[in-house]
Amino acid sequence: QVQLVESGGGLVQAGGSLRLSCAASGKIFGINGMGWYRQAPGKQRELVAQFTRGNEIRYANSVKGRFTIARDNAKNTVFLQMNSLKPGDTAVYYCNADSIATMDGWVHDYWGQGTQVTVSS
Repeated sequence: QVQLVESGGGLVQAGGSLRLSCAASGKIFGINGMGWYRQAPGKQRELVAQFTRGNEIRYANSVKGRFTIARDNAKNTVFLQMNSLKPGDTAVYYCNADSIATMDGWVHDYWGQGTQVTVSS
């Protein structure tokens, strides 16, 4: 069974930093497009940062210059380094894989369970 497991969330003061990790586990032969989304209370889920299928990097305008996405393909892991955090960054952060090659074929639009990030003022 393929799983995306996030870690690294928590409570931090404004101006602080956190590093999120998302590791894909299970029998995986490849992953296309991997990234991070977030959902704040009462708001829609939104893209934060991602590696596209073409391996380009996209960031939400609100996090450009503060967040950095990185990837370790050998470990099927994606990271999100978040600096200069603001209370507006408070949300549940979800890891997403666009498509994963498994023993049963390709699975699409795969999500982790989410990790809470809370930024206090």
